[in-house]
Amino acid sequence: MLNTIQPKVTLVGAGPGDPDLLTVKAVKALAKANVVLYDALANEEILNHAPEDAIKIFVGKRIGNHAYTQDQINQLIVDNALTYGHVVRLKGGDPFIFGRGSEEIEFAESFGIPTVVVPGISSAIAVPANLGISLTKRGTSESFWVITGTTSDRNLSNDVSLASKSSATVVILMGMSKLSQIVSLFQKESKGETPVAIIQNGTMPNEKIGVGTIDIIEEVVAENKLSSPAIIVIGEVVKESNKLKGFYEEFLSKEIVS
Repeated sequence: MLNTIQPKVTLVGAGPGDPDLLTVKAVKALAKANVVLYDALANEEILNHAPEDAIKIFVGKRIGNHAYTQDQINQLIVDNALTYGHVVRLKGGDPFIFGRGSEEIEFAESFGIPTVVVPGISSAIAVPANLGISLTKRGTSESFWVITGTTSDRNLSNDVSLASKSSATVVILMGMSKLSQIVSLFQKESKGETPVAIIQNGTMPNEKIGVGTIDIIEEVVAENKLSSPAIIVIGEVVKESNKLKGFYEEFLSKEIVS
């Protein structure tokens, strides 16, 4: 009997967390999945778009807790595609924004497996926008940086230092463990009064927000018990968000005890 398995890999961006921010194309891809390999998604409701009998495998990573190494994930993608057919690799945000999606696609293609990429809404843009932060508000910011706070060798990206010298809005992903270093870099550039917003679990019902300035943001984080996954937004555009004005004014008007 001839093997009728048609291997295929679709790399799908799951968006920032709110399941309603999933794209129509992503929903269509999930509906045709034989296997779904999914990350530590902010909302697993997204998996409901896959067939009930589809195999669903958690391959997520959190600090200090990796279900699989990247090499193992690559191999799982290929093995399941060759065995079952259509594999949907579901990744948070956009798979090509610090998501290692290109590595996974390249590995699958090295086995001759056809691949498709379905872009996702990046949390770097959607999470600030959800709170009314315009990263490039006219008259305030002419550009924005999106930087990983933690590189593959677990160090702070050198680009944070470069960004601290600019007038651009700075968005830092995976940077909570490096917050002290980030603060120091901006303080060295005499930017202690620059507004900062930290948004944990952005776009989700359990979203938490901390707003202040570079000089006090670490105290804000401690007081509000903010932690990963969170996005750090640095720039004057933060205080111009109508949704955040109350937070911003509150944190600047009271004395925060270290």
